[in-house]
Amino acid sequence: MSASDSDCGLDVALAVMGGKWKPLILYHLRPGPKRFGDLRRLVAGISEKVLIQQLRELVEAGVLVRRDYREVPPKVDYAVTPFGETLVEALLPLCAWGNAHRGEVEQRLQASVGETA
Repeated sequence: MSASDSDCGLDVALAVMGGKWKPLILYHLRPGPKRFGDLRRLVAGISEKVLIQQLRELVEAGVLVRRDYREVPPKVDYAVTPFGETLVEALLPLCAWGNAHRGEVEQRLQASVGETA
């Protein structure tokens, strides 16, 4: 079955923003452009290599734009495109759900870790 055969667009959305880091990158870029170093600090736990890869994939998908100011020292930043903003808006309800259920999810995860220990 191809992606076009599905009546659910999650396969398309996940192909663009799937993975652990892309939604967090998009969340932190929502307020405005950020430089690479800023994103590295904001997205806790991501390696430099993975951040580079994830940013590159989001740029290729048309969700982000990479702006090189061609200055010395080099200045590059990333911003959400209008197309990407539609994806960010779709992620906001998930962010709200996570905030509303954070405590319950943490309890369940801790309980499951305790069962396996």
